Parts: sequence; structure tokens; C-alpha cells
Amino acid sequence: MYQPRDYRNWVQDRELVSFNVVVKETDLYIRASSDLSNEARRLVFEYRNQLEGYIAQHPSFASSLKPLTAAKAAPTIVSEMADAAQKFGVGPMASVAGAIAQFVGCGLLKHTPEVIVENGGDIFMKSSNDRVVAIYAGKSPLSGRLGLKIKGEETPLGICTSSGTIGHSLSLGRADAVVVVAKSAAVADAAATAIGNIIFQPEDVPNGIEMAQRNQELIGVLIIKDEKIGICGRIKICHLPNPEHSLDTVTSPNL
Repeated sequence: MYQPRDYRNWVQDRELVSFNVVVKETDLYIRASSDLSNEARRLVFEYRNQLEGYIAQHPSFASSLKPLTAAKAAPTIVSEMADAAQKFGVGPMASVAGAIAQFVGCGLLKHTPEVIVENGGDIFMKSSNDRVVAIYAGKSPLSGRLGLKIKGEETPLGICTSSGTIGHSLSLGRADAVVVVAKSAAVADAAATAIGNIIFQPEDVPNGIEMAQRNQELIGVLIIKDEKIGICGRIKICHLPNPEHSLDTVTSPNL
């Protein structure tokens, strides 16, 4: 069921043009140098068709909660999803939102020097400037009060979030938000799911941080459970007195 993405109202448009592209379950909020709606919609159809075609031949790809090896002739997006899931011991669909954001964003870079693709809170970003990404964590008192400072020279990268208390994506845990930054949005998405699966109470946050530190592909991880927060890696956190001021995008669980 569709849920309104009210957190998108936090974003303040300045030098980039914002537009939405919706195709079936895929709901993208995109910011680029110009309105690239037609190009983005074509890319969404292209990658959804590749994924749906593969699932029609390999139904377990859509349902497995464990890693699967992609067929040799699988489309690149399928292979990257499978590889990302394999690294963190989750099913391949755990990386789908990040993968779609990444592949659409990379395709749009042929038409724009900068792009931010947000897919239900999972983000692919390529920016010339530094950006602030707000963190939506549902009913946690920290929701909307913390942000990530992303340096333009560190992009492109993915910023993905998993939660066991909000959103419709499957999580076996009860974290309010597990935010992962990685060069690959597919990897960030799979990692956020895996870490979120082991967070049930605030005392579990150190276990999640320990898991994150075991994978060198992750640039940084932030975990929120109730009022407790854990951070590791090369990420910079900032305080947001008002979440409606000076934000470039928002990372949230997949709504």
C-alpha cells in the first residue's frame, strides 16, 4: 500500500530541479540540473523490465531471505543485487531499492553533472557541492534532528536506511533507523537490512556497529534505537535544529 512520503517536504530546492517518477512500486524523487522526467522514466522501465524478466525465470530471486547466486547471463542490475546480498547474508531483494536508485542515477549522469535519486528513502547521490542529508527515524526523538554531511568530492555514493519500526520493507529487527553509506547503493541497502536484523533493543546497538566494522566496503554506519545512537566509519554527523532548513535530501526506511 502506498504511504505518503511527507519527509520529502523537508527538502529545500535551490539550484537543482526536482521531479517525481512513479512506475508501479517504484516511486523516485529526483533532483538534477534540469527536468529529466522522460529519461528517468525510461530508465526505470528498462531496469524494472530486466529485473521482472529475471524473476519470471527465477522466482526464488524475489522471495529468498538468503543469498542466491545470479545466473551467468543475468542482467547487470541482478548480478549487483545478488553480489551485495551475498556479502551480508541477506536475500537479493534486500538491495532492490538502492540498486534501482543507483542504476537510474548513473544513467541520468549522461544528461546532468549532478543527480540525487531518492527511492523510498534510499539514495544515490552524485554532487559537485557538499550536501546535508536528514535522517528520518520514525518516532525516535532523534528523527529529523540529525543529518549527514556529505562532501561533493566523495560522491557518487549510496545512502540507505532500514527500520523495523516504520516502513513496509522486511526487517527482522526493531531498529528505528540503520543508515549505511557506501560507494554502492546496492551494497548500502543490503548492509542496512543485515545490520537492522540484529537490532531489537538499545543494548544491541554495539553489536550492529561491530558487524558494520567487519566490512571495509562501508564508508560509515549510524544506528538509532529509541534514544540510543551508534556511529562508526568516515561519516560526519550534524545537528538539525529545524529539519526544514537547508536540506538536500532525506534518508528514511523504505515507505
